Amino acid sequence: MKLPVGKLDSKLLESLVFQNIHCQRQEVIQRPGIGEDCAVVRYGSYDCVLSTDPITGAVSEIGRLAIHITLNDIASNGVEPLGIMLAVMLPEGTTAEDVAVIMKQAGEAAREKNVEILGGHTEITPSVRQPVIVSTAIGKCPAGDSVDSRNIKEGDRILVTKQVGLEGTGIIASDRGARLGHILTPEELCQAKAMLRLTSVVTEGVIAGKTGVSGMHDVTEGGLLGAVWEMCHTSGIGAEILAERVPVAPVTEKLCRGLDIDVLRLISSGCMLMVVDPAKACLLMEELKRAGVAVTDIGRMTKKGAPGVLIRGEDRIRIAPPESDELYKGLERAEKDR
Repeated sequence: MKLPVGKLDSKLLESLVFQNIHCQRQEVIQRPGIGEDCAVVRYGSYDCVLSTDPITGAVSEIGRLAIHITLNDIASNGVEPLGIMLAVMLPEGTTAEDVAVIMKQAGEAAREKNVEILGGHTEITPSVRQPVIVSTAIGKCPAGDSVDSRNIKEGDRILVTKQVGLEGTGIIASDRGARLGHILTPEELCQAKAMLRLTSVVTEGVIAGKTGVSGMHDVTEGGLLGAVWEMCHTSGIGAEILAERVPVAPVTEKLCRGLDIDVLRLISSGCMLMVVDPAKACLLMEELKRAGVAVTDIGRMTKKGAPGVLIRGEDRIRIAPPESDELYKGLERAEKDR
């Protein structure tokens, strides 16, 4: 069976990946699972939080994105990241200047978040056609303090920070900018490219961890709806998302409409999905806004065993498991529209 572009869907992850993981150590507190971005390992009075991620769909800002997307996973556990390692695979024809640009981006992004680049690997290989970076991040916290989405409860509020589609908008604009003149004005194209500077959720993740949340999920491949589905799967509780409340930047809306892609299924690093007890929701929103982080209440968790539902006007649409991200469709359509 030939598989589609993008990360494996939930059924294939279960059957091809998770079922082949057999050894379990008593030190491991949180293991691989659908919707679980991090592993948590107990070291005495501290927990070590780890996560790994690839960057494969971007070129121009790949060094910066490689840092932010994996630090975001650590932050989704409410933990401040402290270090990161990078495995950098580059295609034949790469120049020393190309490597310098990538590492300058990575170094600046890591310094902004007070994270040390601990090491990794860099090579030129004919096995890739464009740069690919796999990054592994680490954080620590007192034992038992990391956020666990299995603690989500019926009636919890669902919040999302910033705007959906940030990363996807930025990647398409940066890598296909010359093909988008029929959709975006030059000013709008600049706005879209600048969204790649907004892909970190470390600030809001750490704030939420200190304030107290039931669960968090950074919105990556599969977009907002993919993240909601995974959170419902992890917690076993349904959700209702109000489509008219979901924050979308005008330039993102215009780009997605022009390429006929679904913004709610578009990769959205820079957005953090937060599930919080209603009694703490106002406090958390105040703390985030005080830190300069926009946040919107978009729905609620419903009942155990219920599905995730998108409410759009009079329609109630059941949220399907995430499939290939709309990013790949958008990049392909932008390339063909030249």
